[in-house]
Amino acid sequence: MAFQSILFINAEDITNVDLLNEPVFFKDLNIDQIIDAITFGRSEYNLKPFFYKSPVDKETIKYRQHIMRDLENNKLFECIKSFSEKFQHMRENLKQIDKLYYKYQKERWFLDAVLMYCDAVASLANDLAQIDLKSTGFIVFREYILDYVKSDSFISLNNATKKLEEDLSSIKYSILIKGNSIKVSKYDSEINYSDIVEETFKKFKEGETKDYRKKFSEHVDMNHVEARILDLVAQLYKEIFEELDDYCIKNIHYIDDKISTFEREVQFYMSYLEFISKFKDVGLKFCYPQVDSESKEVFDYGCFDLALANKLISNKSTVVTNDFYLSGKERIFVVSGPNQGGKTTFARTFGQVHYLASIGCPVPGYKAQLFLFDNIFTHFEREENVNELHGNLEDELIRIYDILSKATPYSVVILNEIFTSTTLKDAIFLSKKIMDRIIELDLLCVWVTFIDELSTYSEKTVSVVSTVVPDNPSLRTYKVVRKPADGLSYAITIAEKYKLTYEHIKERVKR
Repeated sequence: MAFQSILFINAEDITNVDLLNEPVFFKDLNIDQIIDAITFGRSEYNLKPFFYKSPVDKETIKYRQHIMRDLENNKLFECIKSFSEKFQHMRENLKQIDKLYYKYQKERWFLDAVLMYCDAVASLANDLAQIDLKSTGFIVFREYILDYVKSDSFISLNNATKKLEEDLSSIKYSILIKGNSIKVSKYDSEINYSDIVEETFKKFKEGETKDYRKKFSEHVDMNHVEARILDLVAQLYKEIFEELDDYCIKNIHYIDDKISTFEREVQFYMSYLEFISKFKDVGLKFCYPQVDSESKEVFDYGCFDLALANKLISNKSTVVTNDFYLSGKERIFVVSGPNQGGKTTFARTFGQVHYLASIGCPVPGYKAQLFLFDNIFTHFEREENVNELHGNLEDELIRIYDILSKATPYSVVILNEIFTSTTLKDAIFLSKKIMDRIIELDLLCVWVTFIDELSTYSEKTVSVVSTVVPDNPSLRTYKVVRKPADGLSYAITIAEKYKLTYEHIKERVKR
């Protein structure tokens, strides 16, 4: 297998990846917040399009998972990190060239950039040769870079760069300043009077004294006097500077395309692993899920909402984990329970772990098997738009119709608190019609609802309920568990706590 990409197996998947837009379901599931956090500080790489493209084959997912596992080896991670830092310094040099004015200064900065490139590539090749790699992606890249550093083109570039750097470093010249004139000549072993003067007055030095020597400016930019001196030096060492001219023209495209692409693409893995490390540090688990496009028996144990957890950890708050599974003919989670109890968080978690699994990333949880979908469709409540001629109910029906007309048996649908703007009777009627279509398509679905009847609507539906502390129903546990929906029992619990049941009221009346 010849190396093409550290992210994609199929070359056609690389085409136009940078033109991808954020999937429409990202904001509903807060995946946009996750990607923002992952890519923070790496804007130069434009990584977001890589997170927007979800592979459609299990082989690419496995390819990425194995690369992720390799990068969990700290030796390899630090090796790639060092390589990237060198590339970043090289790019900074190249950017600085565009800000400079004088030819020979530009050329020297270009030479330094190539020196950094050669060092970065040679060091990476040497490091990879000494690391035990398991993934196909890294193994074929190692073969590629080892062949590259042995190639005539790289050897020639490396040798020419080092020789020219040595030649330039060997240049010595003298400057004679007399009034307003400056004379530049080759250094001819003249006496360095600075050393003689310093040695002569050394015996008068007592303790720490003020240094009156003038320090030269360390600004990157040259002034016109320095530039003119450099021009005169170039005339004195004409052969070396002509070689520098030829070198810059000849090697303008010195960066190997595949190595440059690797350096950008590998940030996908580096950024994700660095992001999840803070969750691991507080004891939260991540795993590499099995991903299947046939079986709809899915589970994830110990999972959590990554976007919410990122905020909670920043505030040093506790992250609550949950479990879910669907087996046999089960396809639909019907989520009910008290408000602010974690129902929507559960729905988002289901969508997040499926999407992260589809791009080859480890997911929250200690063991997971997830479905390889063709698309995720979400329906979350939106604020009513006063500029539109229809109300909330009509808007919801239009959106639901659009989802069900596009969904296939390989899609995932997540519905959150729909039909809250209509009567209970109408909401039940409409919900059952939608449920029939979801069942007909055999969709995987999470449906957060206040309609308990939906939880027992079919053999494909499973009731899960957000729970409260038994002795204090006002306190949420944020645990979502498989149990029968019972809105009435929840209401009675509240009534009992505040002594508002029929028995309590009747007792008071008797008094």
